[in-house]
Amino acid sequence: MSQQLDMQGQALLEQYRECLPQLKELEQVVSAMISQALGQQHLEVAAIEHRIKTEESFIGKLERKGDKYHDISDITDLLGFRIITFYSDDVDKVAAIVKQLLEVDWSNSVDKRKLHQLTSFGYNSLHYICRLKEGSFPFEVQMRTALQHAWSAIEHDLGYKGNVKLLPDFRRQFSRLAGMLELIDNEFNRLRSDITDYRRQVQSLVGLGRLDEVFLTVDSYKSYLSLHPFDRLNQRIAAVNQAELVPASVTNYLSVLEHFGLETLGDLQKFIDYNSDDAYQLALSQLAITDLDILSESVGLQNLCYVHVLKNGGGRMGLKYVLDSVNGPHPGNAILADSIYETARHLPFMAINT
Repeated sequence: MSQQLDMQGQALLEQYRECLPQLKELEQVVSAMISQALGQQHLEVAAIEHRIKTEESFIGKLERKGDKYHDISDITDLLGFRIITFYSDDVDKVAAIVKQLLEVDWSNSVDKRKLHQLTSFGYNSLHYICRLKEGSFPFEVQMRTALQHAWSAIEHDLGYKGNVKLLPDFRRQFSRLAGMLELIDNEFNRLRSDITDYRRQVQSLVGLGRLDEVFLTVDSYKSYLSLHPFDRLNQRIAAVNQAELVPASVTNYLSVLEHFGLETLGDLQKFIDYNSDDAYQLALSQLAITDLDILSESVGLQNLCYVHVLKNGGGRMGLKYVLDSVNGPHPGNAILADSIYETARHLPFMAINT
């Protein structure tokens, strides 16, 4: 295949072969730099891809455009990186990081997002031609969203390129799909922004104590936990045996709380207030006959749930449901549920509710 090249092309091919080890080293260096910088900025991306142009591809480029190049350094895409983001806003954030890390050749870089051509959605990448700041071969860094990347891959699979003439019906289909995907890309971006605003609002309402205005969701529950709502009950229970409390997550109780019909953080606060004394009595009855001196910080919420079940007639099966939901299904959960029920049935709150 290389025999089809002229003398200039053959010389460039020799340069390509000679610089391959340097390109491979540059590929590893830049890949590590980009990954580390994104991690330091806590910017999550869908993928970071990189490749060195194969000899076959390089020869094809020389056959098509070889007269444009006088030296191997004139070819800016021998090494290419593609950073694929989840959201369109993040393309600009990635670009800002790349500009700090690398020397950008602005005269050869292009923001294809500004072209606004029909059916161009898959090509709306941001393309930078870069070098290391201390000098290196030039290389290309493309930045695009996951949807743009998917569109580009589908176009490639269909054999379509933006400069190929299509039948009008096919072109209209491409235009409609491109518009729809661009709208979806923008809507995902807006949805993330709206969710971020909602999370800030939730934190503000929780901080102000306006719990009845906040629906019980994963985000609001996490914000509520920052108030340490179970600490007082945990400490009362730990004092029974002068036990040490060890950290434990209680996020896995959310599904149980929702099952109980709690809809707002206000409902959750009422749930705690209404059941705390009885939860303490239940824990006291269990611990008084033991010498346990290490307890999980989930002990308070755990007993609140047991008490709620028993006050509402859930009995042994209700207790087993809580245990299965929190710890995962296990034959021992039925035995533990029986034990809790037997301990609780002599307590005052059971007499009132049976």
